[in-house]
Parts: sequence; structure tokens; C-alpha cells
Amino acid sequence: MEFIKNTICEANTCIIMNSINFVVLGEQTIANDFGKKGTTTDLTLYDKKESDVIRTWVIPNGFPEKIQPLLQAINIAEYVIFYIASLDKYVGEQIIALDMLGKKDGIISHSYEVDENRLNSMIKGTVLANYKKVDSPNIKQELTKFSPVSNNGDAQIVIDHCFDVKGVGTVVLGKVLQGTVNQYDNLKHLPSGSEVMIKSIQMHDDDIKLANCPARVGLSLKGIKPDEVGRGDIITSDESLLVKSEIEVNFEQSPFYKGGISVNQMCLISVGLQIKAAKFSSISPVKLTLEKPIICKKNDICLFIKPESTTVRIIGSGKIN
Repeated sequence: MEFIKNTICEANTCIIMNSINFVVLGEQTIANDFGKKGTTTDLTLYDKKESDVIRTWVIPNGFPEKIQPLLQAINIAEYVIFYIASLDKYVGEQIIALDMLGKKDGIISHSYEVDENRLNSMIKGTVLANYKKVDSPNIKQELTKFSPVSNNGDAQIVIDHCFDVKGVGTVVLGKVLQGTVNQYDNLKHLPSGSEVMIKSIQMHDDDIKLANCPARVGLSLKGIKPDEVGRGDIITSDESLLVKSEIEVNFEQSPFYKGGISVNQMCLISVGLQIKAAKFSSISPVKLTLEKPIICKKNDICLFIKPESTTVRIIGSGKIN
């Protein structure tokens, strides 16, 4: 891991910008105090630029009605802010998701109404047991103690929103997962394989020439139409990424999911920001046939979900073989 350097130049003065991304879970309204509200869909984004740091908070406001935004929001962030106002099944579902996705860094806080002993019992043995416990008035102060982290390698930008902007064309919002993206780079769109050019890059409404992981960026693209782009798609120069219609997973069922799995059973799978319909083609080992291709590489974490379940909607998880 290393510090991120995104350069914004104004009036011949260049500022090195760092990027940090949080997911806000539990009581989502606390994000109103963190930054300026931006894009709002089933995911809502807040951001704030202070000195040389741009902090972004993503809110899965489509949850708990749907579980998909929860998994996508967690996968966007490096850090977790979990404020618990009451203990219910949805708190349990968020704990399961964070643990299965291995989100090890974060803070946890709760209202006075929450039974702390019961909460400690719920998070015991999960990644959340190592989160820093913070009194709610101090959450904002704690945010400044998180450092930027980055992944080196070939450029990967994961898309979470796409727009058709009049006079501009295809504009996507997303996160630099790995490496650096430069203006005028020629990259590949996955899963389509189409060649695209980066016409322009923005961070926090500033035009920039390049952005490094884990910056949130807006990209104007040439070579692809808006209706050819979806959430979870990746713009990349990384040849190690695969596009597959069948995958094998080292699956482990959640102890909280009481149903079973069987050949030809349908489910949804979550890999990164992608949510895909899949059918179990084999149980031992677990193999899946996908309705639409998925972008992946070996050891990516795959969550299995059953959205229509009235109890726990996460079936289990595993790494892709």
C-alpha cells in the first residue's frame, strides 16, 4: 500500500490530492454532516475536499429494501463507518456482508438504546471485532485519522454510474481500483472488449490530467455508448482480468442461512460491483453458469445472495478458483 497522488493545478500552482473512500452503514443520515451530497440513486455519494484530501462517503440508500446496494457500497470503500441505532436483522445482515467481504478497517458506534453486550456478541469472531469503538459525537473527528491506501498495477477503473451528457456523450463515475488513469489513455471496456479513449478526467469537479488509485473520478469516454455501459463494468489496461460465463467457487455456506443449495437452483452472485444471475451447475465443487458474463480473476470474493428471502439474504461466499 502507498499514498495516493492526484495532481490538481490551479493558477500555475499544483496540489497533490489524496483520496479516501468510506461506506456509511446503519444509521445513514449521519453522512449529512460529513460532506456535500452528490449523485443519488440506490447509492448516494457525499464528498468533501479539505486541504490535500478528498473524502467520499457512499450510502447504500437502496438497502434494506434491496441487498444489492449494500454489497456494492461496501465494495466501493476502503473504510467502514457503522453507526447502529437499533439491533435488528438488517444489522446482522450488514455484519455478515462486511465479514464475508473482509472489510477489516473501520469504526463502530451505537446509540444509547443499543445493548452493548448483545452487539459485542454479534460481532465476536468477525472482522468488526477489531473496529475502533467510537462515541457518536467523535465520529467526525475520527475520520481524519484514516490514511489513503493504493494498489499498484495496470489501470482498472470500476464504474458505478453512467450518463449521457448533452454535448459531451458518455460520462461515467467510478473508482480507480488499481494503478493510474491518464487523459487520452486508450483502454479496454469490459465485459464488451471495446476500445475506449479517456477524453477527460474530473475529481471533485476539477479537471485533471491523471488520477491514481483509489480516486473517485468522472470520465468522459470516446468509443462506447451509454447504453453499452453498466454498473460493475471495468475500464482497464489489465490483461489479467477475465470475462467468464462459467465460474468455480470455493464456496462456504453462511451458518445463518438455513436453506440448502441444489443443481439448477438460481441465485444472484456479487463480485465487486457486479450483480449477476446464476445457476448452480454443480454442487461439489460449486460451479455456476451465468446468464451474463462476469469480469473476474482468481481469488476474487464471490457472494451468493437470495434477494427474495424473508430472513437472511446472503447464502454464503467463497473465492473464485
